[in-house]
Amino acid sequence: MERSSGILLPITSLPSPYGIGTFGKKAYEFIDFLHDAGQTWWQLLPLGPTGYGDSPYATFSTYAGNPYFIDLEMLAEDGLLDREELDRINWGTNPSYVDYGKIYEGRYPVLRKAYEKGWERDLLDIADFGEENYSWLRDYALYMALKDHFEGKPWYEWPEEIRHAHRGDGDPEVLDRYSDLLRQDVNFYIYIQYLFYTQWNQLREYASEQGISFIGDVPIYVPLDSADVWADPELFQLDEDLVPTAVAGVPPDYFSEDGQLWGNPLYDWDMMKQTDYEWWLRRLEAAGNLFDVIRIDHFRGLASYWAVPYGEKTARNGKWIPGPREDFIDAIEESGLEIEFIAEDLGILTEDVTELMEYAGYPGMKILEFSFDSRQPNNYRPYKYEHNCVCYAGTHDNTTVRQWYSELSDDAREFADRYMALTEEEGITEGVLRTGMASVADLFVAQMQDWLDLGGEARMNAPGVLGAGNWEWRLTDGMITDKLAEHILECTVRYERQRVDEG
Repeated sequence: MERSSGILLPITSLPSPYGIGTFGKKAYEFIDFLHDAGQTWWQLLPLGPTGYGDSPYATFSTYAGNPYFIDLEMLAEDGLLDREELDRINWGTNPSYVDYGKIYEGRYPVLRKAYEKGWERDLLDIADFGEENYSWLRDYALYMALKDHFEGKPWYEWPEEIRHAHRGDGDPEVLDRYSDLLRQDVNFYIYIQYLFYTQWNQLREYASEQGISFIGDVPIYVPLDSADVWADPELFQLDEDLVPTAVAGVPPDYFSEDGQLWGNPLYDWDMMKQTDYEWWLRRLEAAGNLFDVIRIDHFRGLASYWAVPYGEKTARNGKWIPGPREDFIDAIEESGLEIEFIAEDLGILTEDVTELMEYAGYPGMKILEFSFDSRQPNNYRPYKYEHNCVCYAGTHDNTTVRQWYSELSDDAREFADRYMALTEEEGITEGVLRTGMASVADLFVAQMQDWLDLGGEARMNAPGVLGAGNWEWRLTDGMITDKLAEHILECTVRYERQRVDEG
């Protein structure tokens, strides 16, 4: 990467009149803001359709887009929706936070109406879209239609014939039978994806014209209740009844006595290798069609992963199992995929992870909020940085800089003050952002909340805590100003991170 900087802001956090951020007007305005602020990158969280808990890291498909991001105003302008009817729907009462319950209640009935008006009209374009995405679209649409048919139950609670239909010994005629039975619902979910990708591609084209590129996440694991596991069960560690034999997590550490039990099914890496990692390569190619740079979440799981026996209540009794390591990196290189990667290599790095990072050559992550806590390894301090890394003030999993500073111990706060020359006159958050901008890291990324100097109320996610306001924070109109863009631009130019076209 060239020396540059960017801002982390999920699509959900954009303002909109319909309760959640979308690919509409405010997304285009944010791109203009990034351009005016001299930024190069807009970093996003995963864009997939979310389920219980609303986490973008637990989606029903690694390929599909979140229907919540489809801009309803644009659909109204296209004649697919009635604007007055949209205004009568309760999308939530607080514009500072997403009310996911209200969004779920209101969004799908509205999109049904768009489908009823648009399906026949757009049939030729839909056919082209289906041909371009044949490898996943039909399975995903049928999976979602089946979830509706079986009252929202996960696929592993469906009748055995359809639950096992994608196994090697399953009956493919069952898929055809259910596809015919649920044809209207299948078509509806296909149309939703057509709308999502149409709007996303338009937004991405506009961003490119403004010199803005996207960084997007690929979570290392997929949820058990997903179209991905249902459609390819033999690529995961499942028994004959399609029950996981072990699940993902991380071991106990200084953050958690019990570790973190994520519950995702683990990959059968031996089977993945036998298929030349074709499933993973398709996944990365699809992500590369969405984003300009891909951040691989939990990269250390490719070196070795924590396997917890299925049914355990905590992650304590897991064990480390070797991952695909260099063989996987070689498969990516030999595939011809022209994708740039960032490796999320946070936490305690064992020797196998360090060796894999060196072998891959991907830039890793450095978090300033980790630099002054004695519990953390000190390689997060800026004097240890190499150019080939990405510096963050904090990520979506961290609290804001303002809140972080207020929670430091006296010793850690004193050390941070001295190291970064923090003063109340400059502003504590401003001093931390200055430190990141001034570092040798090729890329510096800050959360939008930190440029706004917000407190803990603007935290995006508290890992391991279900609910707790996670994934809800939003910008409101008036927060993003020309004055703020000028300030960020001045800081960006001072540390020579401005886009090339800025001179």
